Amino acid sequence: MNVIIVDDEPLAIEVIETYLSHFPELKLKAKCSNAVEAFEALESAEIDLMFLDIQMPQISGIDFLKSLKNPPKVIFTTAFSNFAVEGFELNAVDYLLKPFSLERFSKAVQKFLEIHTKKENKTTLVSEDEPDYIFVKADKKLIKVRFEDIFYVEGLKDYVMLHTPTGRIVTLQTMKSLEEKLPSDIFIRVHRSYIVNLKLIELLEANSVLVNKKKIPIGKNYKDELLNVINQKRL
Repeated sequence: MNVIIVDDEPLAIEVIETYLSHFPELKLKAKCSNAVEAFEALESAEIDLMFLDIQMPQISGIDFLKSLKNPPKVIFTTAFSNFAVEGFELNAVDYLLKPFSLERFSKAVQKFLEIHTKKENKTTLVSEDEPDYIFVKADKKLIKVRFEDIFYVEGLKDYVMLHTPTGRIVTLQTMKSLEEKLPSDIFIRVHRSYIVNLKLIELLEANSVLVNKKKIPIGKNYKDELLNVINQKRL
């Protein structure tokens, strides 16, 4: 898999190049200090991944990416944290805030490798025997609830409340225990007190998601994973 680095800071390029040496499957094809050099590199070789700085002279990384018709996958690298949402909107794999460690860099690369593998193996096997529902105990009854009917789950101390088209279902169990029973490809925890149905997210904002006209907060510890999962769903 071919990689280029686009950054106007020589030290930043050196750090990324050093970190890339831990991933022999990634071949560094070019080191670019501006958008013009990067464009030439993209024209001369098939590039799978671009490490792209945001704040660069003349043309910013975001404007450069917007100008490309068929861009490669991008991992943004920047010293500024206020571009994260815009980076998500451009379908970035990840957003590395300088200075970043090898461990954080490795997580970003692993995200890219997972996306790349899924793209190559588009034959995703789905078992027809896998249930599309769950039984929950409420009002001394076992109620069958289909996953597609759960808008979101709300935690209330030792209880959880399932919000569905027919109303709320309150059951005695913890968020953690219910989370383990819900399929991770459909549901994601976005807050200490909320699990949402990914398919039913109507809108994503900086610190909240909209599900069934309900604005649900995104916890700081859950935000990165949510953006990563949604980016993968957009492939």
